[in-house]
Amino acid sequence: MYNHSFAAKGINDAYLAFDIQENDMAQALKTMRLFNMRGANVTMPCKTAAAELVDKLSPEAKLIGAVNTIVNDDGVLTGYNTDGQGYVKNLKANGIDVKDKVITIIGAGGAGTAIAVQTALDGAKQINIFNPKDPFFANAEKTAEKIMTEVPACKVTVNDVNDQAMLYALIKASDIVGNATKVGMAPHTDGTVVADPSVFHEGLVVTDTVYNPIETRFLREAKVHGAKTIGGRGMLLWQGAAAFKLYSGEDMPLKEVEQIIFGKG
Repeated sequence: MYNHSFAAKGINDAYLAFDIQENDMAQALKTMRLFNMRGANVTMPCKTAAAELVDKLSPEAKLIGAVNTIVNDDGVLTGYNTDGQGYVKNLKANGIDVKDKVITIIGAGGAGTAIAVQTALDGAKQINIFNPKDPFFANAEKTAEKIMTEVPACKVTVNDVNDQAMLYALIKASDIVGNATKVGMAPHTDGTVVADPSVFHEGLVVTDTVYNPIETRFLREAKVHGAKTIGGRGMLLWQGAAAFKLYSGEDMPLKEVEQIIFGKG
């Protein structure tokens, strides 16, 4: 994704992979400064540590408490989180704006948290988060408090995903519903986060962060009931494009990258 884009734009940079553990992050960031590395992406389990170690945080990264992109400006490291931006830009590419919308998100892990924060910052009216009552549930409650403090116009609820009656009621009252879990991802493609697809309806936008397969059971059943569906591959591309823009100031050649990664024109 990145190396093709650097070459296409005539940028003399290279994107390399390093196996860094969480307790190595402080040294890794010192090395970024020492070698004047332009930036880095950060994956689990290092995202939270990165947020604690960078010099500055973007508004969304501060609310999420996790960083997936770091930019080095003359030794000053700024942490960003482009996951939520990727989700919102994927919606916009499909003609959907989150402003003033009611959004239900199933899953309160890293992707779900990023989506909740970014959609709130971009003007969502209400966000309903669903998750099992595990440690992520408590984190979602803290995230909801932070969002409503930072964006008072946005109401955020946190709900038990096992309360099916509440889940279905809020899906029916939503404009956008998103799966932010790994349920339905290959090889376990029979899974879905909504057992009763009759809750889907015309006028509803249903999204998935899963990108393999292209169309999950969750999306397939939503489409059968008249909903507009948007898969996860666009989110993957757009979050990378957002990071590329931060590194280079240039737009990623998305059509070329999409064809390379997914074999799609």
